[in-house]
Amino acid sequence: MSKLRQQILILHLKSSDLASKTIAWACYDGALSASERQMQSGDSVTPPYSSVLEAMQDGWFVIQLPALPTYLPGHEHETNNLPYEYVLERKVEINE
Repeated sequence: MSKLRQQILILHLKSSDLASKTIAWACYDGALSASERQMQSGDSVTPPYSSVLEAMQDGWFVIQLPALPTYLPGHEHETNNLPYEYVLERKVEINE
């Protein structure tokens, strides 16, 4: 019997352009069994996709777009979280 499971992919891009370069990422796989290891940050030097657009072309669906950052005068050079975070998902079949 096959069931659907969700996979979540979080890509941080260099800019708000969907085709811009991936600079950080995380992946959470609901299709893995409890004994299988989830991806950990730093597991790979190469991102799973070079951009959100490339992930979309491989079947991922965008479910969250980033809110564009607001820079207050005098605070333009302060660091914070990565501003261009996209959340994607896809459903995969597993056999139980």
